[in-house]
Amino acid sequence: MRVDALADHVDPAVEDLTGKARIRDAALRMVAERGTDAATIRDIAKAAGVSSGLVRHHFGSKEALREACDRYALRRLTGIKEQVLEGGLADPGFLPAVHPTQVRLLRYLARSMLDGSAAAASLFDEMVELTQRWITRQQPGISQDPRAYAAVLVAMLVGRLVLHDQVSRVLGVDVLSPAGHVRVGKAAVDIHSHALLGPELAAQAHAAYDRLAAALGAAGPDETGGQS
Repeated sequence: MRVDALADHVDPAVEDLTGKARIRDAALRMVAERGTDAATIRDIAKAAGVSSGLVRHHFGSKEALREACDRYALRRLTGIKEQVLEGGLADPGFLPAVHPTQVRLLRYLARSMLDGSAAAASLFDEMVELTQRWITRQQPGISQDPRAYAAVLVAMLVGRLVLHDQVSRVLGVDVLSPAGHVRVGKAAVDIHSHALLGPELAAQAHAAYDRLAAALGAAGPDETGGQS
């Protein structure tokens, strides 16, 4: 059978999957470059080399495409993190292989988190859920309030993305470029691997916050910012 005849018999599901992935990847690139509002269905379709109708066929709407991109970005970045925790960094080829994907997806998330939409809120919530589950599994007992621990940890990551213009300015390098990502990544390793507070000061801080919580509880809603 001729090669071109074989092409006529490609499984439609495989063709659909390939087209769908091209659309998703084009959307990821365009949102990262322009932001969610400026990345139109027509432009995404053109970048993917498909018709606008095919985008709607696969995803139904721009909002559904956005949700698919959010899920994909989160799943891929979570998978990379899990590989790191399983010893992936010991392989000299690991980081060079995943680094371009990391930078691309972080650029997307930086834009995605800026628009304050329900989709951005949902993505943040999912990141907190995944982080809390990871903490419970990998570092049980590290905090008396795993939910708050996870939320603050995710906020630190997202804040770095949302404020990437400011961080880039003070460092003199785009932190979402490969070189900038490496510099910020090494700084993050230093932060997470060295305690900023010694045990005595940490205990004093916890005790101080416990006293503050007790005082706020005794003060009543009027003095804590609540409604009378």
